[in-house]
Amino acid sequence: MGTNNTALIIVDVQPTFTEGGELAVEGGNAVAERIHGFAERNRSRYALIATTQDWHVEPGEHWSDHPDFVDTWPVHGAAGTPNARLHPAVESLGVPHHIKKGQYSAAYSGFEGVEDNGEAIPTRDDVAEALAAGRTLDALLTGAGVTRVDIVGIALSHCVRDTALDAVARGYDVRVYTDLSVPVSEELGKAAVERMRQAGITIIEGDEYVD
Repeated sequence: MGTNNTALIIVDVQPTFTEGGELAVEGGNAVAERIHGFAERNRSRYALIATTQDWHVEPGEHWSDHPDFVDTWPVHGAAGTPNARLHPAVESLGVPHHIKKGQYSAAYSGFEGVEDNGEAIPTRDDVAEALAAGRTLDALLTGAGVTRVDIVGIALSHCVRDTALDAVARGYDVRVYTDLSVPVSEELGKAAVERMRQAGITIIEGDEYVD
């Protein structure tokens, strides 16, 4: 890893959100492969790399048999299932830090999760203990001296957006790579990009590292 102050956060690149998954986003598999190449080329530029994953156990009304696709969704990202694992293109990177979120509630931002590098299904007490111990994305970043984050992943219009907004609210310099992210729809993607720009987030419309 590099010795600079920048981290790469790979958001929710899981089979559940790519073609063939329960909540598939068109272009998900292709963006997973692009992220793999980008991360391999630029590992030395980052102080650390972390992933986030939906790891739902009992997320309440976030799951619905009659989803509105705004606040409620079909079952997805179920903890312990193959489709909740990292996409093979990302898993093969051997990233050491994994943030799991949404175990017992809806969670779109990686800053709502806890570091959990295993595959077990956590209890509510497990999650509460991890939060109390400070095993959060924010703690991971600050502990490594990170002041800038590059964010990529799925979906640009939802979890990438919310992770980026939470990061800038916490004082990080935030950049989002749109060519390494994919939205649920073009319309929602444009709205997310505009909202992020208004929040002071740098939008990079390419897939080459920018110093």
